Order: sequence, then structure tokens, then C-alpha cells
Amino acid sequence: MDFEFSPKVQNLRERLLAFMDEHIYPNEEVYQQQVNEGDRWEPPAIIEEAKEKARQAGLWNLFLPKEYGEFSAGLTTLEYAPLAEIMGRVIWSSEAFNCSAPDTGNMEVLARYGNKEQQQQWLVPLLNGEIRSAFAMTEPAVASSDATNVKTSIERDGDDYVINGHKWYISGACSKRMKIMIVMGKTDPDNDNRYAQQSMVLVPGDADGVTIVRPMTVFGYDDAPEGHAEVIFDNVRVPVSNLLLGEGRGFEIAQGRLGPGRIHHCMRLVGMAQRALEAMCVRAESRVAFGRPLSKQQSVREDIARSACEIEQARLLTLKAASRMDEGGNKAAKDLIAMIKIVAPGMACTVIDRAIQIHGAAGVSQDFFLAYAYAAARSIRLADGPDQVHMMQLGRNLAAATAKLA
Repeated sequence: MDFEFSPKVQNLRERLLAFMDEHIYPNEEVYQQQVNEGDRWEPPAIIEEAKEKARQAGLWNLFLPKEYGEFSAGLTTLEYAPLAEIMGRVIWSSEAFNCSAPDTGNMEVLARYGNKEQQQQWLVPLLNGEIRSAFAMTEPAVASSDATNVKTSIERDGDDYVINGHKWYISGACSKRMKIMIVMGKTDPDNDNRYAQQSMVLVPGDADGVTIVRPMTVFGYDDAPEGHAEVIFDNVRVPVSNLLLGEGRGFEIAQGRLGPGRIHHCMRLVGMAQRALEAMCVRAESRVAFGRPLSKQQSVREDIARSACEIEQARLLTLKAASRMDEGGNKAAKDLIAMIKIVAPGMACTVIDRAIQIHGAAGVSQDFFLAYAYAAARSIRLADGPDQVHMMQLGRNLAAATAKLA
């Protein structure tokens, strides 16, 4: 298995690294200042400037696999993975390249499952970075890691669907530029096949009956300007033409959407952890305690060594999952995707926690990126399926396959 960068990917990496050095790292404090001082749910000026520069630099929509033809930048999942790692070093930087969740997953859904009219109305402006989107699946009243539990109703009434439900932690829904939501609910709750009960429908953000109740926080962070909203759908009407793919196809769409997204999350987490390791090393060399640099302390050296090993292990496993997905699709890669989703978020939490410890009190302060990075990494242990669900499914698959061979 060859994970060496092709000339095309190496060129993109070099350009992306240079862009980060010139336009992203120097503006981290500016970004946060503009978010805090302006309308928190409007994108700050600095990100809009960065987006225009990224588009001009040809660093735009890199995420969409090449099988999507006209909509794609022409990269495979494996080729995109190291680029996602670089973007992951700064939590908000993916948006500068129009490679930010949940838009990436929603664009993949529209490109893969949307009809021509839906693509023209919603995919094109998303690809152009003109609007933002949200993906509404999780609900406060049920264990939404089991998508069959979702209670939101999508009922046919003539030429409309009527949607009623209560969602929360809907990423992107707080943004004032959010114009479209992909909503998962049940069109056939009594179907004997529990995986054919769900459907997905396109709901404009300004539709009558849609109420953004509040931004949900993650360890106190509200993740402005996109946020994670609690949303009420109260007799929301949309045309039947807003249905994606067909009634009862929601679970299928969700599975198709989450595979690539999990790889993107994991590669960004590798980048975040790599940056934390680098910060750890700088701090260990420059900070003196008990008469010598921290890097002379055995426990600190062990933390650095373990972190480097764990990051590289997660990186290679994620690249293998990406390669398998390119070769055989989501189904062929499902076990590897489960593995990386178990491994990468936990690894990032552990490495960032070590970096915080070596930074002392400064590590949990606003003066370093570590506290916010930890909150982000910890939330990914829940997003796109919690650890326990992936372990349960992976263990089931491995046991069955091994027993069959035996």
C-alpha cells in the first residue's frame, strides 16, 4: 500500500501549507476578535477575505471525490486526506477552502442523491460558498446514535410534506447564512423494516414553522458563527419535490453521507493533534522547571514519544480507510471507518490533554488553542456516532466474519 504523495498532492500540500502560513495562522486572534465584537452569527470579515483568496489560489472544494465529475476538484479520498489534516490544525480554517462540515457532507448528499433541480437550487450556491447549510438528525428525546429512534414526523399532505419535530446540536443552523437544512424524519413509522421508516427532506432555513431555539454549547463554547442549534419544526410545509431520493431512503442516505465525513473528521483530528504535539515540544524545550527544561524530564519525554507514535498510527489507519473507500466504497471500508472513528478522536483527546498538562495553567487558558481544540476533539467522540456504537458494530462484524472463516 503506497501512501507516498503524488506530484499533484504534493503540489497542493505545499500551496495549502503556504496559504496557512500567510493567511490563517497570523489571523487566528483576528478571527476570534471579529467574532466576539461583531454579530456572532455572521461570518467575520477575515474568513470572507480568506475564502476569496483560497478560491483565487485554486484551493477550493477539494473534498468532493472525483467520481462526482463536474462538481469535483478531481481528488480521491486518499489524496484529500493529507489536505484535510493540514486544515484541521486550525478549527475554523476548513471554511476558508469551502471544505467545512456540515456543508461538505450536505454537498456530497446533494451531488450523490439530489436531482438536477435540487442541485441547481442548493448544491451550486453551496459549492460557490454563497450559503451555508445544516444537517438535522439528532434529537434530545431519543438516543439518536440509533437513527431508527428518530421521532420527527414527515407526513404527506397533498403536494406537500408536513414536518413536526424537535432537533438539537444541529451544526451550522445558527449561522445567518444557513439557507437549507437536510432533515431526517419518519415518513412510514409503522413499517416492519425499521430501516425503511426514515426519509430525508430539504427544508429552507427560513421556512414557516422553523424556530432556532438557542445555540447549544460544547464545554461552554458556542462555536459561533455557525453554532450547534436546538431547532423546532412546527407544521413546516415543503413541496413533495423537496424529498431526497425517495420515501424510506433516509437511512441509506445517512450511511452514504457519514462514511466520507468520518474520514474528514479523523484527518482533521490528526492535524489538530499534530499541532498540539508541536506546541508540546516547543513548550518542553523553552520552559524551565527545577533548574532544567521540561524536555529533560523523563515523563515529559515519554509523553512526547507516545504522542508521536499514536498520531502516526491514527494517520496511517485513516489513510488505509481512505484508500479502501476509494477502491470499494463505503461498504468495503466500513470496518476500517469504524476503527478510525474509535481511534482518532480518542487519540486527539489524549495528545491534546498531554499538551495542556505540559503548558500548565496556560494550557486551559484563551492564550493557546489547546482548550478549544480539546473541546472540539471530545465532541467528535459523539458526533457521527459515539465510540460505543462503532465498537459494538465493529465487534459484531469481526466476530461474525471470523467465526464464519473458522
